[in-house]
Amino acid sequence: MNAIELIDSFSEFKEMKNIDRVTMMRIVEDVFRSTLKRKYGSDENVDVIINPDKGDLEIWLSREIVPDNDFEDEGTQIKYSEALKIEPDFEIGEEVSQEIKVEDFGRRNILSLRQNLAAKVMELEKDGIYQKYKERVGDIITGEVYQIWKREILILDDDGNELILPKSEQIPSDYFRKGDTTRAVVAKVDLRNNNPVIVLSRTAPEFLARLFELEVPEVFDGLITIKKIVREPGERAKVAVESYDDRIDPVGACVGMKGSRIHGIVRELRNENIDVINWTNNTQLLIQRSLSPAKITNMDIKDEDNRAEVFLKPDQVSLAIGKGGHNIKLASKLTGYEIDVYREGSEDIDDVDLDEFGDEIDSWIIDELKAIGCDTAKSVLEIGSTDLVKRTDLEEETITEIINVLKAEFEQ
Repeated sequence: MNAIELIDSFSEFKEMKNIDRVTMMRIVEDVFRSTLKRKYGSDENVDVIINPDKGDLEIWLSREIVPDNDFEDEGTQIKYSEALKIEPDFEIGEEVSQEIKVEDFGRRNILSLRQNLAAKVMELEKDGIYQKYKERVGDIITGEVYQIWKREILILDDDGNELILPKSEQIPSDYFRKGDTTRAVVAKVDLRNNNPVIVLSRTAPEFLARLFELEVPEVFDGLITIKKIVREPGERAKVAVESYDDRIDPVGACVGMKGSRIHGIVRELRNENIDVINWTNNTQLLIQRSLSPAKITNMDIKDEDNRAEVFLKPDQVSLAIGKGGHNIKLASKLTGYEIDVYREGSEDIDDVDLDEFGDEIDSWIIDELKAIGCDTAKSVLEIGSTDLVKRTDLEEETITEIINVLKAEFEQ
């Protein structure tokens, strides 16, 4: 181990982007001074000169010339006989500045010195990463998939920092391979065992908000404000927007000509359906817009219970509920009201409630049908087998059997 190897260390540390030159010089000087303090008992009479660009290092020790018989402290004094070897015209009482070579420290001290230097730089780098991402919580970042595990994915950013994308923060239909480039939002930054842990998310509402800022200039410039976002990741999302400029249509600006602006966002979210609606402080109008594309005929709002009873025509019920109940669930989250959907008009006395078929149809299948707005036999038959296959997760054979059971009821 010699000065050359130590110079190589400086070059490595200099390349670390999170550490500026001044800070690095301070760290190197502190490490050397602590080593000199152990060797000589003090570092007050030592000058450490560092050139981080070239890796040059000079250490100068200033000592007082004393008679050989009075020599006591190696750190602050030098024998007169030794001083004369340096410069023949030195006199007792003068001060001598002598350069200390790195090799003079000894192999063990040099190894210890390098380890201390590496540890301090690593600690500072970790702190730099933590502070950098702490300030970027909620920001979108791009990284490369480096490793795929069962419960999470390891992603590297442009600087080679490790980021974690847990399974719970991935869109259900996300599929990654090593080397893929992906985007996500910084969800949180923690310190575990003094190591920064940066957790990313693709399911957070903030991710969708940042995508809108990237794709819609009016949102980025603040002309359109995103008031609220609710999501069922990978399935459906509702985005309430508002414009403070009457000349700008916020919904039209976000969707773009023939959906040009929103298509990129939908692709990024694995074909997640996005409903962009105009925000309003009128509760009734907001509920009506949030249940789009269903058309409401009547509504009864109970503010004290935060409930809303919505009446629709029979053919609109399934639209209001949506596949898997996503539409009505998101509408409730967006408005803050518990929404109950009712069919308008007189009940068909010949119709039969689906619960009546509990002996012939499994309860989970009945729940699946109710989730798309079908709570009676005729409402199921009206939709037909083709649409039922598309709107439910049921097998075609199962749907055929259900329809046969329901038809048999009316043929009796």
